[in-house]
Amino acid sequence: MIATRNFAAPARQYLRSTRVAPSLASPRFQLRRGYASTADDDRVAKFKGQKGPDGKYTVTLIEGDGIGPEIAQSVKDIFAAANAPIKWEPVDVTPILKDGKTAIPDDAIASVRKNYVALKGPLATPVGKGHVSLNLTLRRTFNLFANLRPCRSVAGYKTPYDNVDTVLIRENTEAYHQEASERVLRFAFQYARSINKKKVRVVHKATIMKMSDGLFLNTAREIAKDFPDIEFDAELLDNSCLKIVTDPTPYNDKVLVMPNLYGDILSDMCAGLIGGLGLTPSGNIGDECSIFEAVHGSAPDIAGKGLANPTALLLSSIMMLQHMGLTEHASRIQKAIFDTLAEGKSLTGDLGGKAKTHEYAGAIIQRL
Repeated sequence: MIATRNFAAPARQYLRSTRVAPSLASPRFQLRRGYASTADDDRVAKFKGQKGPDGKYTVTLIEGDGIGPEIAQSVKDIFAAANAPIKWEPVDVTPILKDGKTAIPDDAIASVRKNYVALKGPLATPVGKGHVSLNLTLRRTFNLFANLRPCRSVAGYKTPYDNVDTVLIRENTEAYHQEASERVLRFAFQYARSINKKKVRVVHKATIMKMSDGLFLNTAREIAKDFPDIEFDAELLDNSCLKIVTDPTPYNDKVLVMPNLYGDILSDMCAGLIGGLGLTPSGNIGDECSIFEAVHGSAPDIAGKGLANPTALLLSSIMMLQHMGLTEHASRIQKAIFDTLAEGKSLTGDLGGKAKTHEYAGAIIQRL
């Protein structure tokens, strides 16, 4: 069996070394030494923004479609009440055509690149009309290589599962080559260290996808050597799915990292464990800039009615603050959100309450 650190599991979960891609010892698979350092200054996807003369960071705001402007307003109100050092720069991402291809307007691109960070509400993509997803266009435009999706149980909203606290990271570019694999895997190890999780697990199907997933798995083994304080192991996708829905608590001490396709499925499945995408934050991480977003739909049927639940965008904005190093503000706002949810008196309809969007946000502000 393949050797992994401090991990024992049924034989089906692991691969024999002869069944995966060629060893990284061969010249074709040598790791680039530029990524070798784990010092803070050499972190993958480190935030590069600086405060302005007013003592605030400027953040690009993409309010989005449907309920987007309403839930974005909740974030703005709560950040203002918490005196978060954030100045918003709204941009329009209505797509344009460049050389016959869907593209983001130049002003929006310039804003994100200047500010290094953005917060994004839901964007609608018409179905079956040949339109390219704006969400995908944003990820490709800014080379946002990692999708970060924590799934944490919310006190006050009961589901069949208790004490869920998983973190999933998926490769975001759909590029099956060594550099893309190395980048997202190194980010996974660094992120695990930053949030005090002691284990990183690769979820894969290298038994079938021998070249692509085999490369991903072999790259992970090599990168793990640079992180002796983090345990590393691997598990087949089907085993992970079965075990997580049976009992998710053994995954609470781990960061799960995987290729794009499985990550998209597994992250939404884990969101279901805690109550759905309306309670699930998300971040798309890149070397130059990062975009944090609500991944639920734009819900045009309830837009403008004050019924929207802003929790997912709020929690995504907390991730954004943490990424920016504003951990004190992030912790304060996050506590107010979770305390409001736990109390259960000012919840929106999808959470079983009767509060309007602004009333829910107001209850959070009261706790600040």
